[in-house]
Amino acid sequence: MASTTMTTIDLMKKIRRLEIRTRHLVEDLFAGSYLSVFKGRGIEFDQVRKYEMGDDVRSVDWNVTARMGELYVKRFVEERELTMLLAVDVSASNDFGTQGQFKRDAALEMTALLAFAAVRNNDKVGLLLFTDRVEKFIPPRKGRRHILRILRELLAFEPQGRGTDLGVALEYLNRAMKRRGIVVLVSDFQVEPESYRRALNIAGKRHDVIAIDLRDPMESEIANVGLLALQDAETGEIVEVDTADPAWRDTFAKRLRAYETAKKRVWNGAHVERITLETPDDHVGALARFFQGRMKRMAR
Repeated sequence: MASTTMTTIDLMKKIRRLEIRTRHLVEDLFAGSYLSVFKGRGIEFDQVRKYEMGDDVRSVDWNVTARMGELYVKRFVEERELTMLLAVDVSASNDFGTQGQFKRDAALEMTALLAFAAVRNNDKVGLLLFTDRVEKFIPPRKGRRHILRILRELLAFEPQGRGTDLGVALEYLNRAMKRRGIVVLVSDFQVEPESYRRALNIAGKRHDVIAIDLRDPMESEIANVGLLALQDAETGEIVEVDTADPAWRDTFAKRLRAYETAKKRVWNGAHVERITLETPDDHVGALARFFQGRMKRMAR
């Protein structure tokens, strides 16, 4: 019982530290940018009111005007409220890091930043945790207590699966999210892009989809260190390779390029925007650069 209590206390301390740090960053850096890059559902009808000099005659509600015997116009407002769903990969491959930070830690920092930015703007936030199955779904809601629950799940959740199936996760969120929203996919995407192309295309048509692509430097370029035993975190398979062999290094580089090309093709087809985050990259800077770049694209 003592160890359970200590674990709970430690968890609450971690959540509190993360909240304090994240809220400060959101207030200082992202408040205005978030509003600028994420738009509401558009202009929606609010009410009718009496016509005033200067009103656009195209806004006249002729049915109400005929009933009341004087001119009435329709009033519209921007529907600002958004729903953000954080779809986070908790498969075993994210428990990897060679530069002082695991990929799952980078995922936690980024999702916390986005969650607090959303709740600060009175938007709803939901969480979908997945591996080769949907592990947990928390429906979108508002408020600080809800965000703290999401952070608690991200810190403490123990998944059942070890592999990755993005198709299953996307199919689930396509059913769960009926109205247009923001979908943030947080993963290292170590899966064949064609396996989730169809589900991603559906999500891309309905929602604003952003992929946070988690990387470790060793996954992009393996140093020449001679014989090296590599273990697949998701399958447990161990393969011994000779990193000094030029042929092996060339084959590794070609496979990586082919994979990136296929992923880019699938993502572009679904209109997915990408944030590449390499551990231990400055995740705040990565998100700020994304906001700045998107604002520039929207201004064109």
